[in-house]
Amino acid sequence: MTDNNYTASNIKVLKGLDAVRKRPAMYIGGTSERGLHHLVYEVVDNAIDEALAGYCDQIKITITNEGEVEVDDNGRGIPVDMHKEMNIPAVQVVMTVLHAGGKFDNNSYKVSGGLHGVGVSVVVALSEYLEVRIHMNGKIHYQRYERGVAVTELKVLGETNRTGTVIKFKPDPTIFETLEFSFDYLTTRLRELAFLNKGVRIILKDDRSDRKHDFKYDGGIVEFVNYLNQNKKPLGAKPIYISATKEGLDFELALQYNEGYQENIFSFANNINTTEGGTHLSGFKSGLTRAVNTYIKNADLLKNEKVSPSGEDIREGLTAVVSIKLTNPQFEGQTKTKLQNSDVEGFVNSVVYEKLMTYFEEHPAEAKSITLKSIMAARSREAARKARELTRRKSVLESGSLPGKLADCTITDPSKTELFLVEGDSAGGSAKQGRDRSFQAILPLWGKMLNTEKSRVDRVLNNDKIQPIILAIGAGIGQDFDVSKIRYGSVVIMADADVDGAHISTLLLTFFYRYMKPLVERGHVYIAKPPLFLVRKNKQKRYVFTEEERDAAIAEFGEKGVFVQRYKGLGEMNPEQLWETTMNPETRTMISVKVDDAIEADRIFTILMGEEVEPRREFIQANAKYVQNLDI
Repeated sequence: MTDNNYTASNIKVLKGLDAVRKRPAMYIGGTSERGLHHLVYEVVDNAIDEALAGYCDQIKITITNEGEVEVDDNGRGIPVDMHKEMNIPAVQVVMTVLHAGGKFDNNSYKVSGGLHGVGVSVVVALSEYLEVRIHMNGKIHYQRYERGVAVTELKVLGETNRTGTVIKFKPDPTIFETLEFSFDYLTTRLRELAFLNKGVRIILKDDRSDRKHDFKYDGGIVEFVNYLNQNKKPLGAKPIYISATKEGLDFELALQYNEGYQENIFSFANNINTTEGGTHLSGFKSGLTRAVNTYIKNADLLKNEKVSPSGEDIREGLTAVVSIKLTNPQFEGQTKTKLQNSDVEGFVNSVVYEKLMTYFEEHPAEAKSITLKSIMAARSREAARKARELTRRKSVLESGSLPGKLADCTITDPSKTELFLVEGDSAGGSAKQGRDRSFQAILPLWGKMLNTEKSRVDRVLNNDKIQPIILAIGAGIGQDFDVSKIRYGSVVIMADADVDGAHISTLLLTFFYRYMKPLVERGHVYIAKPPLFLVRKNKQKRYVFTEEERDAAIAEFGEKGVFVQRYKGLGEMNPEQLWETTMNPETRTMISVKVDDAIEADRIFTILMGEEVEPRREFIQANAKYVQNLDI
């Protein structure tokens, strides 16, 4: 019999920072690589807040050989005087009490990203140890914390002629799944912060490898747009820059069109990347749409057109950075991915409309190229609509609205199903025979795949190599893509381990990222990793992926009587081998495709698959040394 008593004794009160240690994901989003690096961002954001307040212009971040991170700023320093209510030094309150800090007092910080007052205290709670040194009033003040608790009193170490705060911490190995800080991961956010805060110098140094970045952008977000468009063909010599202020609001916008077809907009509120947008982003989009359509109407550019540009058409080929800094931002939740301040939308809308109309009047050539591109996009959208209708009509004639070459699985629950996109009919045949028919579907690919980086949506929809993939996944394409409607929880690219296979994989990844982005962002895309060699001696056998592993297996088996088979392609494997090495969930190796850095992902796809040849050559030359087992 169960105990149904529910009394006060069942109510647990977590004191101090125990709540953070008990449920770290609530505060930093998880305990994997992303959560680990979030600790650094929380500390850096405090230094950036000092910069926003006008007291700091340099921040240095160092990854130490001991696995620590040190953040050193030249701001005012965290206060060290006694806190009257808590009767402990103010720095200890900041470090160990949730919802404590200067961000609640508008006199201390007019603008701040960290408004919940949980930032640095969360880092203290989730660190094996954290040390703070505060340079203030000619003295160096020091205190040490271990797993959320102060283990020393605040003491003076010596004298100094500078100001600022130095925080060094080491993540708690009992909390995090990984303790390895990534230089590249940190680079992304720190470069972003340097763009968003013109004139602030941010230095990242890695003692483990002697790598170093020194970021300082006096041009701010204009330089950001130039960076984003560096491998594209821009329309216009330089980005359009717009700024405006009113009480409690500072708005900045930089935008530039390019000859491509992808919309690339990044929005920020108080330096926080609002990945889900919000009122500042919707205000920008409305103002832009209004301005372009007004110019088109005034110039009578639609007199022979059957369609008029929508907001989506107007944003084709647009790169933009929207940044707003405000006194009292309202975000959705602690993750702060969406801004909700209602007064922001109308302000941004009117500013963008008025200043763009002025720009168009003063720059008629640029205005014409932008508006004509929007009209061309509208024509393409109409052609795409017709292509969608045609695709739907065609699909009804095929088995169950699915492509004829698809060998479907019997289970219909997407959380349990896998779709293998297999290079070639031969490998496709082996995969169909070797698979588990209950949850694994096979779609063979044939012929030359379309480079969707250089294609508008109407051409993509009309392509006979892409159509079967769209139909099989079943969730639409582009702006109409709905990830909740996917028919398979895992989409696996299975291509040969050679140059052609790598090219096919890259073409498919480009298509997914450009036209089914949520599929990639939510972790539904994988790349199968077939072995390169089979090493066998009598009843012993081993599938290996590199020449080094092959040689090790030969040495282990003894060279005499060892048989080595090199697989040139998937088609050389019989169904049993393909199942055993590449498709069996118990024994296979697959690469999960994730997007941790949208800016870098866009840059790489543009380099590899875009129009410009020189950036691609430079990329290949720079990365050739990392290539293994190249089979041409």
